Amino acid sequence: MVSEHAAAQVLVASNRGPVTYTLSEDGSLDARRGGGGLVSGLSAIGSEAEALWVCAALGDGDREAVRRGVGEPGVLMLDIDEAVHSDAYNGIANSVLWFVHHMLYQTPLEPVFDKEFRRQWASYETYNRAFAEALAAQAAEGAAVLVQDYHLALVPGMLRELRPDLRIGHFSHTPWAPVDYFRMLPDDIAEQLLRGLLGADRTCFLTRRWADAFVSCCTELLGGTGGTAIGVHGLGADADFLRKRAHRPDVDERLAALREQIGPGRKTIVRVDRTELSKNIVRGLLAYQQLLETRPEWRERVVHVAFAYPSRQDLAVYRDYTAEVQRLADEINSVYGTESWTPVVLHVKDDFARSLAAYRLADVALVNPIRDGMNLVAKEIPLVSEAGCALVLSREAGAHEELGEDAVTVNPYDVSGTADALHAALTMPDDERSRHTERLATAATALPPQKWFLDQLRALREGA
Repeated sequence: MVSEHAAAQVLVASNRGPVTYTLSEDGSLDARRGGGGLVSGLSAIGSEAEALWVCAALGDGDREAVRRGVGEPGVLMLDIDEAVHSDAYNGIANSVLWFVHHMLYQTPLEPVFDKEFRRQWASYETYNRAFAEALAAQAAEGAAVLVQDYHLALVPGMLRELRPDLRIGHFSHTPWAPVDYFRMLPDDIAEQLLRGLLGADRTCFLTRRWADAFVSCCTELLGGTGGTAIGVHGLGADADFLRKRAHRPDVDERLAALREQIGPGRKTIVRVDRTELSKNIVRGLLAYQQLLETRPEWRERVVHVAFAYPSRQDLAVYRDYTAEVQRLADEINSVYGTESWTPVVLHVKDDFARSLAAYRLADVALVNPIRDGMNLVAKEIPLVSEAGCALVLSREAGAHEELGEDAVTVNPYDVSGTADALHAALTMPDDERSRHTERLATAATALPPQKWFLDQLRALREGA
């Protein structure tokens, strides 16, 4: 499989690729192509360079596609042993590294780094090695390789040993833990992760804050970052795509349905998230509940449109969290709802067109993560909102670095403070809201996906 591809000048490596396959009952394979910054970034390179995207086969359809030799031009899908992938992805990447960088542990009980953790860590090493070997086999002399995220933190170091001629970059889409929290990891594992990333010529982050935290970890644990350059590239929203997509007929249909659910003359507080622990949906609902309790003038006059799309439901803690979101929304509706008013309109089935419809009608956008690498929703809603929206934004979102001056800032743990912020956002004068929305939209599009990708590629090639 590896040798079927010509040597590539530009390579991207990520756990999830640009296409996924579904196996139909009749045995046929349906391909679904994704979007996002990497897809548009690679397309922006043009045909002057042979490009290759290396990714993992994530489900039965993907694995069957690999077995049948079905694939997309420019995509190499790796059929890594299913048990190895599960250990690496669920056991380490999502249950350890994600928790460390988002500071999610309930430390009296977790984490526990025992024999089972070491077994799963060996799978994480195996998984990263499979990527490193595939990239080494595919890359042309001196090619540029852009490795993505915490799933593949060991790849740069492994690849450097195999192919010292390559220009290697790594991009972390998550926050980076402060040094005291990062040191929760066993010393040898913490050092291995840092050395893995320092195998890159450039290791890059979404904000200066996350980059500084990484440098602090390297300084304290290793004595410095060696010769690795540290870059910051704050991914922005794709304004052209979003504004066009938000006015297609399917979005118009969902907008009409949402307006009917909301009722005439009411203001809307909109949130669109995965039911990811770090997104802080439960405290957002508690803040809305407190708003209705302490400021009864908002009853019947506001609706919280909350989209909480399922995430990582193969992990029990995520299933429990999703259930709590549903329970709390039901409780608010039961206590405060009337025959003509549903205080919380909750949707849990992923629907991009409906998300864009909610963006269009947002008076207030609620983005209150415990911790977030960036949070593109905070950038997208002001671009699409038809009447302009006030942004209630957690100071722990990476986006706060760029948007904070025009947002109502909240401490994500402070439910009372968030309730007050919602009230301030709902009562913001129209001219002030319009002014903030305009500035938010400008900041949100400063580094659109194609430019974000090409800036990294250019800096990597030039040794900047």
